[in-house]
Amino acid sequence: MREGELQRGMAGKTILVLSVPAGAGHTRVAEAIRRCAIDEYGGATVVHLDAMAFATPRLRKVYTDVYLGLIKRAPSLWRHVYQWTDRLRPDGWLNRLRRRIEAHDSRPLLAEIAALAPDIIICTHFQPAELLSRRIASGLLRCPVWVQVTDFDLHRMWVHPHIAGYFTGNDEVAFRMREVGIPAQAIHVAGIPTMPAFSRHHERAECARDIGLDPGRTTLLLMGGGAGLGGLSRVAQRLLAIPGDFQLIVLAGRNAAELAALRTLAAQFPCRLAPQGYTDQVERLMACADLVITKPGGATTAECLAMGLPMIVNAPIPGQEEHNANFVLEQGAALAASDLPGLEYRVRHLLAHPAKLEEMAGRARLLGRPHAARQVLETVLVAERAYA
Repeated sequence: MREGELQRGMAGKTILVLSVPAGAGHTRVAEAIRRCAIDEYGGATVVHLDAMAFATPRLRKVYTDVYLGLIKRAPSLWRHVYQWTDRLRPDGWLNRLRRRIEAHDSRPLLAEIAALAPDIIICTHFQPAELLSRRIASGLLRCPVWVQVTDFDLHRMWVHPHIAGYFTGNDEVAFRMREVGIPAQAIHVAGIPTMPAFSRHHERAECARDIGLDPGRTTLLLMGGGAGLGGLSRVAQRLLAIPGDFQLIVLAGRNAAELAALRTLAAQFPCRLAPQGYTDQVERLMACADLVITKPGGATTAECLAMGLPMIVNAPIPGQEEHNANFVLEQGAALAASDLPGLEYRVRHLLAHPAKLEEMAGRARLLGRPHAARQVLETVLVAERAYA
């Protein structure tokens, strides 16, 4: 569709985006779709809801506290849960019981959706997608429901009947969808949406000067996610002991203790370490960087690729993040480090071989899909016009 047709087609539409705060990625992807719709198609009403804000406390606990507790304290157990639930028969007794409980515990969400009366629903988590697929089957919901998978992996719980279409991050996930019976015409390889800011040019010199760094020096960005996990001050101290003319940005998120430790460390390495707390301008930090050291969450990986940044991936969550890591490793956009000595070795290697680092950056640029959110919105609008 041409630009004007798309904007006119969006006018008067109500788009509902549903996420679940099981980690930050589902929420960030939902916000990326909402922000793109507002920025580019102002005639639409776009609402992003956290599905768990309309759930009973027990359901919220399962999808947030229990999940986050497992991945932090018992990752091996989470791996078994992930693999076991992927093998469960969708029509088995356990899934039937789970769906019955979740439908009961999500009644306030269903009431809110009915009140909003959206024209289009996009889910960035499988839980509301499954709930709504049952409503469509029973004739209680008539608008199309779309699903955006937020990792470079497909778990069986993402796949449901009566879904208008699926958006995937890469061709392998699309292949796996066809393997489980999703029609090829319902699958769209759009990428994983990132905020519009990740598709724009940011002047490196300006971004570096804003945080007191030299834009001409090789810069590493160490990320610990919104919670600032991974012993960031300990990792930073080890990296800064490596000889070489480089500087380090460390994103501590909401971890106040780590941020304080990093600021103390920065006093020992003036003009070489820039500690950062929680920020909604990660793209400006990435604009300063030549290499990102990060856990391979789906949204974070998509953001790095959108900015053309190579990665060293570490500490993946078993299951989905291992698949994310495998994707960027196989494509040559990343290296993997299983422990601190391994991380130091790889940083030393890349600092000593800048051509290798540039090669990885080139691979990242080829993989990046900075306009994924726009493609999602264009696809759902074209389909919605046919659906109507």
